[in-house]
Amino acid sequence: MKLNKKSNYYLDNVFIHLAVWIIVFGLPLFLTERGQGVSWSHFWRSASVMLAFLIVFYINYLYLIDRFLYKQKTKEFIIINLLLIILMASIMYLAHDYLMALNLDGRPRGRRRRYNSIPYLFIARNVFSLALIVGLSVAIKMSARWSKLESERKELEKERTEAELMNLKSQINPHFLLNTLNNIYALIEFNPPKAQTAVEELSKLLRHLLYDNNETYIPLVSEVEFMRNYIELMRIRLSKNVELSTNLDIAPASSTLIAPLIYISLIENAFKHGISGNKDSFIDIQLKERPNGVIEFVCKNSAFPKSESDKSGSGIGLNQVKRRLELLYPDRYTWRQNLEEAGGKSVFTSHLTINTKQK
Repeated sequence: MKLNKKSNYYLDNVFIHLAVWIIVFGLPLFLTERGQGVSWSHFWRSASVMLAFLIVFYINYLYLIDRFLYKQKTKEFIIINLLLIILMASIMYLAHDYLMALNLDGRPRGRRRRYNSIPYLFIARNVFSLALIVGLSVAIKMSARWSKLESERKELEKERTEAELMNLKSQINPHFLLNTLNNIYALIEFNPPKAQTAVEELSKLLRHLLYDNNETYIPLVSEVEFMRNYIELMRIRLSKNVELSTNLDIAPASSTLIAPLIYISLIENAFKHGISGNKDSFIDIQLKERPNGVIEFVCKNSAFPKSESDKSGSGIGLNQVKRRLELLYPDRYTWRQNLEEAGGKSVFTSHLTINTKQK
């Protein structure tokens, strides 16, 4: 892939340069006086000038800039170019005088304008023009180099981001599995039939992790189905003092894509920190897809402080979510987390809004 991109880059450059010089060399054919036809004498004089420009341009573009300017040998670069410009300006003067003498058109001429008496003025004009050509070659070379470096930087940044995302997702799976197995383990002791059902539900979740989690983006419909399966798995172990309500409002035929496992860490956090074994607890999960591609997710739960022994892995999932959001949805998401007291109870709210449309 990289080889193809590099080949295409050089082919595009060659094509652009070739097209420009064909136009430049062909231009004198069209710059003749009306009714005079093609002036071959004028054409060859102009072509000799353009050829000199081309030589100076590509000696700099293909060799001198790389060999001297990019290696901080500015003095050598200037001296060589001064010698090159003086040489080419002298050759241009001689070529012009020679072509004038040939009279290729065979047309009667008036008094011939001779440069022999004032060659320095003619040469000075050419020196100035050639100096501009050197400056042009440096500008184009620098611009092309900057563009190439910027493209390589973006490619490296993309590869680094993809590697980091893969690393984050590889961390999410064990973290998610650990929490789920802990819940099933708790069921085995007091309700084996429920534990068996939980294992069946877990197999559905693992199927999603194996096949869908490898993609950067997946259909929102699939992710919501995964969320429902996970919530049902968690519901199995809930006692009567826990009130669980959900409303995952998306169209069945929704074509929206979302990064996998963004919401599941927030739901995990609610089940881990929002449930008490002997106090009334609640979890309320809401997800709504808006017509403009914005997905709004709100999760509220009662909050209970955890003991030090029960804080294993606490915060890992949320930190991963934050980093993935920064990488996948820069400037396209808002995430507010708030802990407040309401009616003598602590309530934690996680409000995440994602704009799935590219800006």
